[in-house]
Amino acid sequence: MKEHRTNVQVACKKLQDLVEDAWKDINEECLNPTLFPIALLERTVNFLRMVENIYKQVDGYTNSSTKMKYFISLLLVHPIPI
Repeated sequence: MKEHRTNVQVACKKLQDLVEDAWKDINEECLNPTLFPIALLERTVNFLRMVENIYKQVDGYTNSSTKMKYFISLLLVHPIPI
């Protein structure tokens, strides 16, 4: 922010745009055939989804008693039957 003389809102918007562009690149690459097994790609994308959820609005890793506690309870305590 100091380098470009901007405020927090502009910096956050720029970071959100970068994340959106990265997701577009990831989705596009997943649609193309590759030498990597699809199972590996699925695990990688699922990991990225998890990281995005943890850090989207607040630092869910450091403040895990909020959103992360809820997500973990949904996953382990109240799973959706398949």
